[in-house]
Amino acid sequence: MSTIQRYHVGPRLSEIVVHNNTVYLAGQIAEVLDKDAKGQTEEVLAAVDRLLAEVGSDKTRILSVTIYLADMGDYDAMNEAWSAWAPHGHTPARATIEAALADPKYRVEMSVIAAL
Repeated sequence: MSTIQRYHVGPRLSEIVVHNNTVYLAGQIAEVLDKDAKGQTEEVLAAVDRLLAEVGSDKTRILSVTIYLADMGDYDAMNEAWSAWAPHGHTPARATIEAALADPKYRVEMSVIAAL
């Protein structure tokens, strides 16, 4: 039986779950909510980098990302930050969805799956 490792476990979720050499990140949001979509995206991507590094992975190992935007009007701004961050030749499978997020100040949330 393979083990499941959980990091930053809270009452509702774990920030990171590792199982069978696969890393699952909880939905990542910006902490500074007065930023525009590009600024929030940059903050989220920095959090993704930190969390993946914590378990020995990195953005070149990302398999899939689901991006939730509060407003598809922010798509270009989000993509500007994404394109500056995404590793050339190692871009993951990706979907972008417009969704009502938990707080109206959230502009972007990302859910990430990566290999160790």
